[in-house]
Amino acid sequence: MKIALASPPPPVSVTGGLSWTAQLVEEAAKQQAEIICFPESYIPGYPGMGSPEDRSPEVMRQALESVKEIAAKNAIAIIMPMDWYEGAAVLNVAFVISATGEVLGYQAKNQLDPTEDTFWTPGTERSIFEVNGVKFGITICHEGFRYPESVRWAARHGAQIVFHPHCTGSDTEGVLLTEWGSKNNPYYEKAMMMRALENTIYFASSNYAFKYPDSASSIIAPDGACIAHAEYGKPGVIIAEIDPALATGLLAKRYRSALYVKSHYSEKR
Repeated sequence: MKIALASPPPPVSVTGGLSWTAQLVEEAAKQQAEIICFPESYIPGYPGMGSPEDRSPEVMRQALESVKEIAAKNAIAIIMPMDWYEGAAVLNVAFVISATGEVLGYQAKNQLDPTEDTFWTPGTERSIFEVNGVKFGITICHEGFRYPESVRWAARHGAQIVFHPHCTGSDTEGVLLTEWGSKNNPYYEKAMMMRALENTIYFASSNYAFKYPDSASSIIAPDGACIAHAEYGKPGVIIAEIDPALATGLLAKRYRSALYVKSHYSEKR
């Protein structure tokens, strides 16, 4: 399977975000990618991006319809992170849309960063999806970086790859990284390697093309090797061919969950 990760610039509006979506999806489809993933909360943009007027339930519904049309037009599945309204709750979700434009479901961000408690309501469920015979899970930003059990859950439920839409970096200040995985980089790329390696699955992490990104959009193999990554600060698409047979989930399946059901504490006196 060929998979793609989009690295668009931060959207200034929903219209602008959809324009970049159409452009990057078309580019991925031309290279025969079967699925493409966008960064966290790409529509309408992570809080602080875009326009406040663009964050209404109706605008989100219309935007989802537009993404469905883009998927069907290009015959490619799309993982589109969005804000989504469920009653009074606003969720940070990633929709999975098939190559025919059908919504297959969404994964909500269940583990919010402490700074996000005023933006979103945490989700309460985890899901496995399937496109063209390949099973995958989704973990969103903070929970994939700091809650590795979100990835292990997917691996133990048959996921051969976990997609990881995220948002790290700034357009106004920072350092432009030059070497992927450098010891001087923020820890994010190292965490990507570990999520793949500790579960023996692929891990595909999509970030914005910030002027000063803290991590690059990256595709990691089950042995922890980076097989493709975006150029820092440059919008575009990266594509890699993965072999699902290599994603055995061996280490995840060997996890002995029964050992952690009860706690035991002993103190020597």
